[in-house]
Amino acid sequence: MRVLFFLLIITVLSACSKHIDYSQEYMDQTSGRYLYNDDEVIDVYYKNKKLYLKWKGAKQIEPVILDENTFFVADMFSKLRFVEQPETKQRYLSVVSDENENSISYDYLKVADSFKTPTMLLKRKEYDKALLGYLEIQKKDSTSVFINEGDFNKKGYSLLREKKYNEAIQIFKINVALHPESDNVYDSLAEAYLKSGDSLQAFNNYKKALELNSGNKRAKDYVNSYKE
Repeated sequence: MRVLFFLLIITVLSACSKHIDYSQEYMDQTSGRYLYNDDEVIDVYYKNKKLYLKWKGAKQIEPVILDENTFFVADMFSKLRFVEQPETKQRYLSVVSDENENSISYDYLKVADSFKTPTMLLKRKEYDKALLGYLEIQKKDSTSVFINEGDFNKKGYSLLREKKYNEAIQIFKINVALHPESDNVYDSLAEAYLKSGDSLQAFNNYKKALELNSGNKRAKDYVNSYKE
């Protein structure tokens, strides 16, 4: 029932979508990249003077245009508005409140077109820069979903299965930097080194895993056999 109601709302709003003859200056000012959260962006762009967005992997989102500055995004189920902070002159996307449409909030900051989130940098294999970004996220929120130990481990093992050993090592090294008190991250890094043929680094990391958790049987077995 809720889905049908939602679809009805979208249909009605879409029918009300306005055609705006955006000026080139306006399009230049408002198009670009807006920071949705610490590791996601909203890309705003125009094609043939029509407004479009990219968000969460969607190739193209066409919002419902309400007026020159305001539009509704069905994928977010949110009404957004282009605003400028009067003191800093920085541009934002503001989430329009249902209770007070005239209130202005500065929710999603417009950043440089060259701005890359940590995950974007990771995909580009810029591992050092990605790590710096993840560390900044960790400073603000040590429990952030974007630095989850298990997620990095899954990424690393996925690469191991594809025999992309160096890439897996880089992912596991990021996990070690983010979670240095976890024996599991050293264990995973050791396994990646071992499969890549670097037995010394495998030993060093299994040894560290064992120091953190004396009950880590795999680490104990490898360390003992390496010494022998």
